[in-house]
Amino acid sequence: MERISELLTDQLINLSLTSKDKEGVLEELADMVHRAKKVSDRDAFLRSLRKRENLESTGIGKGLAIPHARTDTVDGVVMAFARSEHGVDFQSLDNKPAHLIFLIASPEREKSVYIKVLARTSRLLRKDKFRQQLMEVSTPKEVIQLIAKNEI
Repeated sequence: MERISELLTDQLINLSLTSKDKEGVLEELADMVHRAKKVSDRDAFLRSLRKRENLESTGIGKGLAIPHARTDTVDGVVMAFARSEHGVDFQSLDNKPAHLIFLIASPEREKSVYIKVLARTSRLLRKDKFRQQLMEVSTPKEVIQLIAKNEI
């Protein structure tokens, strides 16, 4: 299985989200993966993210959100990372804004890989020190290096 650090590239990392709300963040993420040529239809991809988000918020607390979707607008597992200085309301369980946002998407046929990447991401983000370091890094390369160093 691919490692998170291998799924991310500089093009799939945004360390300064400009959106102040969840809808805007989903659009910024969709734009980013579309520019990186990881999604065939940006609007259909965004609809998949919204649909999943409407089922249940992907804000998991502790300043984290993991919007995700299974959609055939992607060829394989796709991951992106974004950071918001001010935080965005993702209707998290602890009612705190999300500062660290990991996007995960995969085609329907790769459901098991998708679930493994989601679980691996969740495990990684449990570490307080790791989350703090993600808030402090200043380049996409540093994000990838930090993740690579902390992946199990």
